[in-house]
Amino acid sequence: MSITNLWLKNAYQKHRDSVLEKSDRDGLSVRVSRKGKIVFQYRFRYHGKAARMDLGAYPVMSLKEAREEVVSRRKQLEEGHDPRVRREVEKRAVQGQHTNETLLRLWHEKYVVINKVGADEILRSFERYVFPEIGDLPADDTTTHAWMGLLESVRDASPSIASRLLTNVRQCHKWARRWGYMSQEPVANMTARADLNIHKNKDSGRAFTDRELWVVWHATERSRLAARSKLFVKLTLFFGCRPGELRTAAVSEFDFENKVWEIPPERHKTGQKTKRPLRRPLIDEVIPWIEEAMALSMNPRMLFSGESKPTELGDRSTVSFHRSILNAAERQLNAPLPGMCLYDLRKTARTNWSSLGPPHVCEVMLGHSLPGVWQVYDRHDYLEEQAEVYRKWWDRLMQIVSAKTPPTP
Repeated sequence: MSITNLWLKNAYQKHRDSVLEKSDRDGLSVRVSRKGKIVFQYRFRYHGKAARMDLGAYPVMSLKEAREEVVSRRKQLEEGHDPRVRREVEKRAVQGQHTNETLLRLWHEKYVVINKVGADEILRSFERYVFPEIGDLPADDTTTHAWMGLLESVRDASPSIASRLLTNVRQCHKWARRWGYMSQEPVANMTARADLNIHKNKDSGRAFTDRELWVVWHATERSRLAARSKLFVKLTLFFGCRPGELRTAAVSEFDFENKVWEIPPERHKTGQKTKRPLRRPLIDEVIPWIEEAMALSMNPRMLFSGESKPTELGDRSTVSFHRSILNAAERQLNAPLPGMCLYDLRKTARTNWSSLGPPHVCEVMLGHSLPGVWQVYDRHDYLEEQAEVYRKWWDRLMQIVSAKTPPTP
């Protein structure tokens, strides 16, 4: 006679003199202990030998669930698998399942540090926005809806950070699935534009006019920024480099004898693909600025350090530099600069270079790869050509900022 729910209810937690076993169907049976504990079991033959395996305890597992489990295990048996082994594999997979935090940290260690520029910033964004909210959830069980809720809350505060988070999480999940750490990719089909309503403006930012450039320069001088921070702004403007390239620059990268700043592949954006260093010339005029920055750094190995301790200059610090410049421009020079950001310095430099040198040299100065097959066959660093443009840029820059009053529009 088959097992019924009523029979299970009457047998549960009822003390008895001996262990009882009762069969159901398809190999399903129950074992009732002397204290009334009920365990569902599956009996089968594997390679001609009788075997059994526990499925679960009543009432955590219902009779219906036990029968469904037997159907699943019988299918495995018919496919030639030992259901006991498959059960153990499944159990270990659950026990070894990564949380969102452990998975993102593993991806950062195994992939990001090796292949992506700005690895520290990526980890910090996870630590600030992801780990406190859903870090403890199993990665494979975190739904698209959960990720959407997190990203929407970040978007409301900073759309650009939300967009970068989505990109990095999507890359992590793709990597994790490829390596067997996840069975699904909950944000694979999500985009910042369609799902988070984040629209990137390719024309965002600006190149300063000569008048605005004069204001930026003198506002920087009058601002409350530390001396080393002012040098950071000036060097970013002169080199037209990415702020991150300067922020994490090591003293050893600057060769004053050969007058070259050589950024290793792992520290610049295109180095991930080219595997080649980025080389910029050091003209005589700019070397004193670099030497002064080295003297002011609290870390003898880094060009720039934190304001109060010998650590790497944080990205949050440099991102806030423009606020001090904006305040000084508005309050001391009565010349507001709405929407100004540090990256505008790079665009300003590139715009000015257009009239000072050939386009391909200007692109090399920015740290961009040359287009198409050009980059495949042309491995020249154009140091002399870069130096010529930098000298012209220095002369123009000094002419603009040395004036007592801003140039007329």
